[in-house]
Amino acid sequence: MKFDRAAGQNPIDQLHVVGHPLDRIDGRFKTTGTAPYAYERHDVVPHQAYGYIIGSAVAKGRVTRMDVARAKAAPGVLAILTTLDMPALKNGPRNTAKLFGGPQISHYHQATAIVVAETFEQARAAAALIETEYDQDEGQFDLKQAQHGARPVPAANGSRADRIGDFEKAFSASATRLDETYTTPDQTHAMMEPHATLAAWEGEKLTLWTSNQMIAWNRRDIATALGLSEENVRVDSPYIGGGFGGKLFLRSDAVLAALGAKAAGRPVKVALTRPFIMNNTTHRSATIQRIRIGTDRDGRIMAIAHESTSGNLPHGRPEAAIDQTKLLYAGPNRLTAMRLAVLDLPEGNAMRAPGEASGLMALEIAMDEMAERLRMDPVRFRILNDTQVDPEKPGRPFSQRHLVECLEHGAEKFGWSHRKARPASVREGEWLIGMGVAAGFRNNLLTKSAARVRLDSQGIVTVETDMTDIGTGTYTILAQTAAEMMGVSINQVRVVLGDSDFPVSAGSGGQWGANNSAAGVYAACVKLRENVAEKLGLPSAEAQFSGGNVHAGNSVFPLGQAAHEGELVAEDAIEYADVDKRYQQSTFASHFVEVGVNGFTGEIRIRQMLAVCSAGRILNPKTARNQVIGAMTMGAGAALMEELSVDTRRGFFVNHDLAGYEVPVHADIPHQEVIFLDEVDPLSSPMKAKGVGELGLCGVAAAIANAVYNATGVRIRDYPVTLDKHLAHLPRMS
Repeated sequence: MKFDRAAGQNPIDQLHVVGHPLDRIDGRFKTTGTAPYAYERHDVVPHQAYGYIIGSAVAKGRVTRMDVARAKAAPGVLAILTTLDMPALKNGPRNTAKLFGGPQISHYHQATAIVVAETFEQARAAAALIETEYDQDEGQFDLKQAQHGARPVPAANGSRADRIGDFEKAFSASATRLDETYTTPDQTHAMMEPHATLAAWEGEKLTLWTSNQMIAWNRRDIATALGLSEENVRVDSPYIGGGFGGKLFLRSDAVLAALGAKAAGRPVKVALTRPFIMNNTTHRSATIQRIRIGTDRDGRIMAIAHESTSGNLPHGRPEAAIDQTKLLYAGPNRLTAMRLAVLDLPEGNAMRAPGEASGLMALEIAMDEMAERLRMDPVRFRILNDTQVDPEKPGRPFSQRHLVECLEHGAEKFGWSHRKARPASVREGEWLIGMGVAAGFRNNLLTKSAARVRLDSQGIVTVETDMTDIGTGTYTILAQTAAEMMGVSINQVRVVLGDSDFPVSAGSGGQWGANNSAAGVYAACVKLRENVAEKLGLPSAEAQFSGGNVHAGNSVFPLGQAAHEGELVAEDAIEYADVDKRYQQSTFASHFVEVGVNGFTGEIRIRQMLAVCSAGRILNPKTARNQVIGAMTMGAGAALMEELSVDTRRGFFVNHDLAGYEVPVHADIPHQEVIFLDEVDPLSSPMKAKGVGELGLCGVAAAIANAVYNATGVRIRDYPVTLDKHLAHLPRMS
């Protein structure tokens, strides 16, 4: 199905099932422990063995020798494969770090061997017996030092920066100016479920039961790495215990489970340990961001520049922290640029809302600082600089843009009028109280997504697609979509996900999953409706589907009757033309936060959080709210505690477990309120929906940092905002 114009009235608009806050249909399995995750696939293939991966003890250099004799003689060992046993595997287009093979070491904990044994404990014990020698090289691990040699990342037109107008001239002539630098640290996904894979061979055919967000990507890249045809690879991932982008790409668990299974002649399962997850997989790269804003006397932005430097392995990608600045606020003179420093740290790659999450941490503090210099309310300053068109391409309007409504509605609901403009002026006993605000922004990405739907004689509709559910409620919203389209209750829909034997979907990432995968199911259901009408001898244009029946004129048939001679099957995909080129598609939010800061200890406590989101039709308010409050919690972690500490001498992340890498717990988070604006976007898809899961994160950290400043009068521009950074500067407590 081609989507090339605004969606008109269609069956989804009936909202009999779609748009209702239904419980997740997979919830029962997850809460009873019967949902099978990758490492728990005990029954899919017999005689499973266990693999344990060893990682490099140096961050840069070469492996010169690996002695495995003692390990091979250890109890239960079935096979050992080292990086010296084979040349470097070929990377697919989505991997930067080398996954396995060859002597060269590019980062700490790069996989150097796998030990396969009858039990996990035997594999781990044997791994400790392997002796490895290295020829170690000097590496670069400090972004602050490396930034001076960072290279410009080419802009869209191939130049060193994107420029609109004359930024330097307009900035110099501005009545009020800001020029500040902000930093964000390396961060890790810290999902609950580790990267894990069970691999089994049948001749030249490989099956991976794994934890991966993008089935088709994973299948293609494992085939590339192992020199297989895609037809000989099956990937199965029906349940994922969190990913946040860390499981978008092929990683060493899948590669070495497959290689270990080949070497041992047995199915092999591998789960990465937590230190390995943090140092061997991917993370969000640290940034150094310079922001300059110039306004006229009335507070209108005349010049805005955002330049960001991040680090990665050679040929890696930058953290695109400038992305939102291209689109969020008006201003005729603009400059955005990125620089990338080569670092010998583990690979930097996608983490929930890559680009915008880091960029808004800086931009929305800068907007707050600018409002203060103008002596203007921060909400009013943002509203004043709203735009309804792409600031870089004024002839290109937004499909929908309701940032102003988000800010106004949020301010009223949150009681923003009670905020004191003068910092450190509200106290409750020993606590300093402050409020902060930030805008949220994340693009709505359109991508092809396919599905297959089946109808049996009992009127049961089955949906099949390789789409994944990373805890977002995909099972439920796809069931709601099929139920709405076929006129049945959600109990009459069965959804099967995460198998590469099914049609290729959008996958889970970039907050594109819900809208696109539901639109793919919509397209398949349109075909199935046509097949049903034909079987029943009804004009397809007149057929109405409701209450488990098909109606046309005076004729009424049970839906299942169309399949009484055999199952009906339909398959289709949603494919987009150029609607996202003609219209800028984005989602918007306002985030409001109240904090208390202890005037004696500097301890920060979040007291209230509110998000108001503009994201098209909300397919299921309950699952969407869950996504937003989870994202808000993640934003609190980014603001106040999350930081991968780099050993800049040896090149590894020191706090590589969940004891040292701090994330918010229940006591850190108050009640969170989420409001969705009542809207649809006909230019997004037939569903008229958009993504929302990453929008809930974008801007949260800055809102918290701005609230801390309002409480204390101490401006912190380096995340995380920890008490040691403001303790010595807090106002005196009488």
